[in-house]
Amino acid sequence: MYTEAGDRVGAAPGGRAGSPLQTSWFEFLLDGNLLETHLHKANPDPTAAQLIVQFLEQASKPSVNEQNQVQPPVDNRRNRTLKLLALKIAAHMRWDLDLLEKGLSIPVLNMLLNELLCVSKVPPGVKHVDLDLSTLPPTTAMAVLIYNRWAIRTIVLSSFPEKQNKPGPHQMNMLNIVQQEKEMTENILIVLKEQSADSISVLEGALRLLKDFYVHNVRTLDLLGADAAGTANGETEASTAGLRISAHELHCQVHYDLGGIYFQQGCTDQGAYEKAREHFRQTKDLLQKLGSSLHVHLDEKRLAGYWNACRALTGTLGPTDATVTPYGQINGLIRTHNHQALVEAFIKDNTSQSLPNHFRQSVLREFLHKAQQGERGLDDVCHQLCVCNAVRDALQGEGLSVRFHQLLLKPSKRLVDFILEVCTRSLEKDRPSETSRRNMANFMKTLCESLEELPLVFVVSSHKLFMELLREEERKVLVEQMRKRSATINLSAKPLPSFYDIPASASVSIGQLEQQLILSLDPRRVRQILIELHGIAQRPFWRVNSKWEVPPDYINVILGIKDHLTKDLVYILMAKGLHCITIKDFGHARQLFSASLELVTEFSPRLRQVMLNEMLLLEVRAHETLASEGCRDRPPSDLVSRVRGYLEMRIHDLPLRQVVGEECVAFMLNWRENDYLTLQVPPPLVQNNPYIKLGQLLASTCKELPGPKETRRTAKELWEVVVQICSMSVQHKRNSDGRLGLIKHRESSLGIMQRSKFITFIKKLREPLVLTSLISLFVRLHSIVRDDIVNEVTAEHLTIWPSTLANLQAVDVEAVAVTVKELVSYALTLNPNNQSWLITQADIYFVTSQYSAALHFYLQAGAVCSDFFTRPVPPEVYTDQVLKRMIKCCSMMNCHTQVAVLCQFLREVDYMTAFKALQEQNGHDAMDSFYDYIWDVTILEYLTHIHHKRGESEKRQIAIKAIGQAELNTSNPEEVLQLAAQKRKKRFLQAMAKLYF
Repeated sequence: MYTEAGDRVGAAPGGRAGSPLQTSWFEFLLDGNLLETHLHKANPDPTAAQLIVQFLEQASKPSVNEQNQVQPPVDNRRNRTLKLLALKIAAHMRWDLDLLEKGLSIPVLNMLLNELLCVSKVPPGVKHVDLDLSTLPPTTAMAVLIYNRWAIRTIVLSSFPEKQNKPGPHQMNMLNIVQQEKEMTENILIVLKEQSADSISVLEGALRLLKDFYVHNVRTLDLLGADAAGTANGETEASTAGLRISAHELHCQVHYDLGGIYFQQGCTDQGAYEKAREHFRQTKDLLQKLGSSLHVHLDEKRLAGYWNACRALTGTLGPTDATVTPYGQINGLIRTHNHQALVEAFIKDNTSQSLPNHFRQSVLREFLHKAQQGERGLDDVCHQLCVCNAVRDALQGEGLSVRFHQLLLKPSKRLVDFILEVCTRSLEKDRPSETSRRNMANFMKTLCESLEELPLVFVVSSHKLFMELLREEERKVLVEQMRKRSATINLSAKPLPSFYDIPASASVSIGQLEQQLILSLDPRRVRQILIELHGIAQRPFWRVNSKWEVPPDYINVILGIKDHLTKDLVYILMAKGLHCITIKDFGHARQLFSASLELVTEFSPRLRQVMLNEMLLLEVRAHETLASEGCRDRPPSDLVSRVRGYLEMRIHDLPLRQVVGEECVAFMLNWRENDYLTLQVPPPLVQNNPYIKLGQLLASTCKELPGPKETRRTAKELWEVVVQICSMSVQHKRNSDGRLGLIKHRESSLGIMQRSKFITFIKKLREPLVLTSLISLFVRLHSIVRDDIVNEVTAEHLTIWPSTLANLQAVDVEAVAVTVKELVSYALTLNPNNQSWLITQADIYFVTSQYSAALHFYLQAGAVCSDFFTRPVPPEVYTDQVLKRMIKCCSMMNCHTQVAVLCQFLREVDYMTAFKALQEQNGHDAMDSFYDYIWDVTILEYLTHIHHKRGESEKRQIAIKAIGQAELNTSNPEEVLQLAAQKRKKRFLQAMAKLYF
């Protein structure tokens, strides 16, 4: 079940050079004092949990006899000592089940606690419920209680949808090991659930015992390990042997665990919530009485959540409870049907953000469900809650839901007015952050672009908030786009008057002048202030504001200016200009750099070229910003020529900022200047500048797509460059004791650039074909390093890349996985409607077992290419592979009826999977509410048979009603049957989208 721990080895791959050697498991057998010394280290390696796994693994290894037959583990001194060492570690952890559950898998913890029962002399073959705890030795009784506490906690934890991450086995035989552990876990859970009633009885019986308890500690376990004739002398069974646990401490922990199991049973037995509430009340009272305790290990936040949930479910909330927590307030408003106050609470929460998004979405889903059930007067409430949630998402920079986009298909002026009201009130803070303001501005632009009626667009564009958040240039561009008129927005600033024609005014106090110097963005005013300051004091005024920064590449050139006034002026103008570029205030940035250029032209050709380079970067960023905001105008030919000139520029002793070259290459790729990058760039530039080399390879690959034969050579070269960037260098070094250790460094010096710089460069690209090519490359690389044929991620143009790697071990698997996720997520921020990227994102979630997220993106991919399922999804989007993955997603989430419906979508209906899914009885979907979406008569007939067999007459009638619809009659013409199927497909996919979006 677990891989064998190796002998002492050097630092783990990726570890730091010179890290101490890991202590091997067998050394603890040789030195009796080593375990205690090891566990008291600040960061023991291996950890306590890892040691437990290693000890139990070695102790439970099967043996092979002379006939080469596998035998059960031998019960010898070595194995008994190993098991005892594992128990000592648990005792060192004070039998804290929270820690043990986080560090150990269910099979390992089951083995450990069974060993505790054995050494504590719990009578074998006797049910725990039949034992009288009051007559057992204290450590024996405590062992029984610890085991049964773990049993019910494990049942509760296994019902949570989140999967606990445990220390996994090594990569060899990964699939077999994981499958074995999964099967063992399932078998253990079956037994624990069968015995859950007995475990509950044992723990409730413990609550009636008022004496103190004792649990084994390291000392009592040492005595158990001694020979019976020697040291043991019965001390471990004495009433005071071991670690003392007071009755209150034990009762507090047991009440909490019982509350958890009863709460879990409440979904099938409403009375269990009453029992859970009582146990949680007792837990709270005992916690208050105990104060801080070393032996009580529970999550007080979860306890508070359980307590509030129990009171809400049992109807015992007091009149003042609604104001205690935000959750209580919302639940109170829902119960009293105070819908207007509920909407107000959601608007206020957009400012305070105290409610998590998933809770807000669940409230909306609850109202949508009520509206679908026919409850009247809820449509407006649903619309208003949807708007509130959309504004909250926008403020946090999240994507807008499909449901909100549906609202904007046929909006009324009343709805638009409400959206604007929510936006205004959601920004009502003393000082909303710049990020919130920018996100809200983007939301306002999206709102304008989504509205088709021009009068409604003008309602938004004339609103006060719109005028405040968007600059005049943005407003003009947006409104003109909405009117579908072509207009050229001249963003260049007016020429400045001569910089030396500005007179200096009378002097004022130096503090006021410095404050004005910090605030002013007018270059003439900045010069005037500096003249006055230099008239008052002779000191470097470029240090007035610590946030004024110029690039390190330029600092020596600027500070080398001899005239102090000029030095201050150049430094401050550049620092202010760079800050304006950062906040996208390009108008002021142009003025500041133009003034700097005029100033330095008279005395420094080097600084003149520096300013020209920075002004080029300014124009490139200004144009890219407009493009990212929806402007499709190509850059002026003059700007393209200047970019080419910069890339080809070679001036001796001129400081060049790497970011300028990087953004120039990205600019050329984004505007498809592929001919220049592939044919006209001088060869020396390609060799000396890694960004130009990378840009040329990307341009060549994109230019020759989709011809695989032509692109293979270029694609292979690009592949090799990226593989080198994602590789690790391996270095051997002798340790201080003379032995050879293996050290792996994360970064390889062979790549043309560091991986972090490569990622930064990628995130400056916008061109879809370039991003698609990079995604395709990383998906192929990811598939090769993962070596999992069954769960491969898909993307376009995969055939142009090599299918093997010569040096697979050198590639950093983690870096490739992180990069492909970042790349796809970034691409979707640029175009969330690209169905190929959406499928790739869904596949990434699928292969990492995040099934709900995977299904979300599979559905979104179908929605964007079918006008939200109003047209059939193209078969090249919903291939059989995609549909089968959607089926597995639903199956893994126990949505078995959805599985059966999706089985019809396949080119050949998968009856075996559908029938198996319909046999399941632990479904988490709405089951019979999906019967209307089934058009396959065979599946409907099987449903009626299943419900008849189970005696479920109501569900059987629903299935019979579905099968009795005239349009499903098998005698109908094929066109009628196809139309019936398409109608149900559309409605089912729309229903699924509402569930998972």
